Amino acid sequence: MNDLQLGHLAYLVLLVAVVVYAFVQHRQGLNRTLQQAAFWGLIFLGAIAAYGMWGDIRQIVTPQQAVFTEEGRVVVPRSRDGHYHLTLDVNGTPVEFVVDTGATGVVLSQRDADRVGLDPANLIYLGRAMTANGEVRTAPVRLDSVALGGIVDRNIPAWVNEGALDTSLLGMEYLQRWDRIEIARDELILTR
Repeated sequence: MNDLQLGHLAYLVLLVAVVVYAFVQHRQGLNRTLQQAAFWGLIFLGAIAAYGMWGDIRQIVTPQQAVFTEEGRVVVPRSRDGHYHLTLDVNGTPVEFVVDTGATGVVLSQRDADRVGLDPANLIYLGRAMTANGEVRTAPVRLDSVALGGIVDRNIPAWVNEGALDTSLLGMEYLQRWDRIEIARDELILTR
């Protein structure tokens, strides 16, 4: 028996001793003790279930973008981080963007570029961009299609960021394609 197994055995013996002691001390109120144990057990199981399902719960609670194709309108609620996040299909692959009116173009992270069929390792990083983290190199690319609901734009110029970029940026190169951009009551409204 190694030290780890000996430690586990000692822990189990101590745990059993505490449980037995608790039952012996409260044998007259055994029913009440079992009720309390069941109550705390249910709280523990509820906490585990909530933790395990947090991703699903967050998607239900967090408002999502609404696309009204027949009206040519997209409504995007402000997220908890204060930004507007928009999911577009780039070359048929869903990509989440942060709407950034301070960015000139559409900027893909290396991860997103790879997901949409561009190979970041084979791109030529000729451009330079100033970011909050300093200067980064960028590679010019063309996106075959960028779709938002039934609204599809083709042959969109974009950049792939060589630096550490967590979320792709949706800049003015794409936003100016819309007739109207409005922010009202914590919603970004794009109209064509």
